[in-house]
Amino acid sequence: MAVQMYNTLTRQKETFQPLEEGKVKMYVCGPTVYNYIHIGNARSSIVFDMIRRYLIYRGYDVQYVTNFTDVDDKIIDAAKEAGEDVFALAERFIRQFHEDTSALGVKRADIHPRVTETMTDIITFIESLITKGYAYASDGDVYFKTKAFPDYGKLSGQSTDDLQAGARIEIGEQKQDPLDFALWKAAKDGEVSWDSPWGKGRPGWHIECSAMVKKYLGETIDIHAGGQDLMFPHHENEVAQSESLLEEPMANYWLHNGYLQIDNEKMSKSLGNFVLVNDLVQQHDPEAIRFFILQSHYRHPLNFNAELVEAAGAGLARIRTFVENVRHRYRASADFAGNEQWLKKIADFKDRFIKEMDDDFHTGNAITVLFDFVKEGNRYLQDPHTSKDVLQKMLDAFAEWGDVLGISFSVEEELLPADIENYIEQRKEARAHKNFQEADRIRDLLKEKDIELEDTPQGTRWKRVLKS
Repeated sequence: MAVQMYNTLTRQKETFQPLEEGKVKMYVCGPTVYNYIHIGNARSSIVFDMIRRYLIYRGYDVQYVTNFTDVDDKIIDAAKEAGEDVFALAERFIRQFHEDTSALGVKRADIHPRVTETMTDIITFIESLITKGYAYASDGDVYFKTKAFPDYGKLSGQSTDDLQAGARIEIGEQKQDPLDFALWKAAKDGEVSWDSPWGKGRPGWHIECSAMVKKYLGETIDIHAGGQDLMFPHHENEVAQSESLLEEPMANYWLHNGYLQIDNEKMSKSLGNFVLVNDLVQQHDPEAIRFFILQSHYRHPLNFNAELVEAAGAGLARIRTFVENVRHRYRASADFAGNEQWLKKIADFKDRFIKEMDDDFHTGNAITVLFDFVKEGNRYLQDPHTSKDVLQKMLDAFAEWGDVLGISFSVEEELLPADIENYIEQRKEARAHKNFQEADRIRDLLKEKDIELEDTPQGTRWKRVLKS
């Protein structure tokens, strides 16, 4: 079996072949940090975190880079409106991004480069494009010559003739052609800026990712990913910049997640349906949100509303209940010999999970495998002669799948012996003060956690038991 992934560039599903055996270089476009992230941003973060996790599960060493755009028109405007320093505002929303995505189970990237920390590399990249004749300076700005790159439009499937029909030059722009796009923007009065060969200014949006990919991952990478909305013009312009300069493919595989709508409408502040993750994780179990997003294939459109998240949460609870029942049965089970039929079933379920995930990371079908396992597994738990070996392998399977999906399928609050002894001491003190209500409360609390207390002349003893 081999991983298959849909490549936007070729518009077909392909067998994944990394540049270097066993290693993956993966770049995902990150946020422009001027506000809290919305649920659409979160879908992208969750999806590519899942893909990264799965590639690691399949044995690859993944180098994962996600950038922060920490200087931009939107950031400058937001800082002015808030009366806040541009860099302070960007830093605040970078911290918030990490907080919100961490709540959703997203691991941090190996590297989180920022525009403000990559300025020298960006300027050098632009200078090299000018030297090769792919860019030109104009009154403090620098533009990329779009028509100088013959393959422009190959990623998004658009032709320069079609694009030319709708292109225009904005007031203040000094372009040679309406299709040309900015690599460097001359600073306006009072704006944050950097020195450059063309005067004070700051980078255009598209150039930052080309410079960061080259700096941190190399001239050609395995996977470049982002939301479908970034395919054009952002990723198209990245391809043009990088491949013009380096004369090598920028990435061998381009992955894009589908759009997300709110109650079947496009998310928009004007419609009042702009859902921020920071608000959402206060209203729902964050893992239920992630589970909901992963129940659909990452390339398909996704409709979001509270009822759908609640339904996903109920499904997640079914799996967790099963896992906890397996764990409780394991504690109480005698060590019967392993059931070969069931050991084979578990192996078959694991093969099915891999087969679905290998097919362009189809988490929706993979989650169906988990529900099928729960249905079969519940029948096994009715057998009074369950095997510890089988039960352990069930727990191992769900631990593996949970790590791939970024979701914990166990909600057990495991008590360490030191914690139990502390409760026993508290109960002993309560009894000494004739506070029998508190003593009973502690006994009941421990019983709920499968800890049974026995008072003996030598003191109170405890043992783990199966819930009745």
